Amino acid sequence: MIFFEKIRKKINKIYDKKKKENLDFYLYQYKNYQEYEKIQIFHNKRKLSRVFTKKKLLNIVIREVKKNCSNKKYFALCHGTRNGFEQNYIASKMNVSIIGTDISDTATQFPKSIVWDFHKPNDAWINKCDFIYSNSLDQSFNPKKALVTWLAQLKINGLLFLEYAEDHGPRGAGEMDPFGCKPQYLPYLLNDWFPHAISIKVIHTFTYDKDNIKKPKWIFEIKKIKD
Repeated sequence: MIFFEKIRKKINKIYDKKKKENLDFYLYQYKNYQEYEKIQIFHNKRKLSRVFTKKKLLNIVIREVKKNCSNKKYFALCHGTRNGFEQNYIASKMNVSIIGTDISDTATQFPKSIVWDFHKPNDAWINKCDFIYSNSLDQSFNPKKALVTWLAQLKINGLLFLEYAEDHGPRGAGEMDPFGCKPQYLPYLLNDWFPHAISIKVIHTFTYDKDNIKKPKWIFEIKKIKD
């Protein structure tokens, strides 16, 4: 009986993946916020030493900020940074006051990191950011709510950088990463959610994974046009 139950679960997982492949975006539903928080913290601690992004991609972010913003010193946020690699690398390359957020209490272990759920507004950040970077939109239980919060944190003409990979599509979405959207569809979804409030620049590039396999990557550079 246990054997057949395991087989049934495997078949259902295969079916769900194939079903999600036909979707442009997908959002996993949790029982409640407490379940979401518990699962996110568990996987944060399980993957605490891992870094998703590459220096090459962060260099693109830094280049675009310097090209589009004339400030001598910037204020920025990085959302969902786990071990803080993103904000600390950016801080090493430019004159910026920068904070990384993560929902897990492990954030206190790393420089320039605080414990914070990126869906929640913080009055101290409203209209204060020159730029925001994140590769963690897939970890949002409500991506539109998260983006409303992030855009509110930007100054007018401030820049939001979303790093994306093919794994961030619906096929890769589930309990751990609840939001999946095909990179090719994301600009249309953003324009639908924030008509006339943003402009979008798509930067398409490639990186190599740990097995030296070439993988496509996207950086969506979202400029805040109005509140």
